[in-house]
Amino acid sequence: MVSAEATLSSIVPQVLGREDYAIIGEMVEEGTSVLDLGCGEGELLGWLEEQRGVKARGVEIAPEKVRKCVARGLSVYQGDIDKGLADYPPQCFDYIVLSQTLQETRRPLNVLREMIRVGRRAIVAFPNFGHWSVRASLLCSGKAPKTDHLPYEWHNTPNIHFLTVLDFEETARQAQLTIERSYFLRRGRRIRWWPSLRADIAVYQLKG
Repeated sequence: MVSAEATLSSIVPQVLGREDYAIIGEMVEEGTSVLDLGCGEGELLGWLEEQRGVKARGVEIAPEKVRKCVARGLSVYQGDIDKGLADYPPQCFDYIVLSQTLQETRRPLNVLREMIRVGRRAIVAFPNFGHWSVRASLLCSGKAPKTDHLPYEWHNTPNIHFLTVLDFEETARQAQLTIERSYFLRRGRRIRWWPSLRADIAVYQLKG
């Protein structure tokens, strides 16, 4: 039996080195239906369609990125996920994916609730702002933290919410969302101890 770590290392190069993409590729079952929110230029969506045989759809707010997705033959439309997913009936997808976009939304809790309404399961990945390097950067510099995973200046960052592993888990409990699986990553390696301090990226699978 191939270990999870070996699977992760084999998938990473195929999805542009994004370790969150690798884990999501591992979590999504073959032949299922997937809606990718904030899908960008369709890197993950295209990979899931080609390698996992999923029925893939995407939502992206930037028109130029939507055009690139369509040019690649992907089914993507322009939309603002902060305004909800009213066009979709309940439980019409097996998975709703939101990868490193939750912290950029204006109403993240509403987004999570809509994901659970429309999908049987939700997969959410986000940068962990509680990583020790973020804490140390703020403590030592007195300025808005900058790290390898968070390279922005305070005035041009797309991130408007700064959540940690502990924040997300508390919010999930309050919203009565069930955490089925969770993965914590640091430079392509899975973190098992003290993830709130050591993980760059957290990936959760949720259901209502």
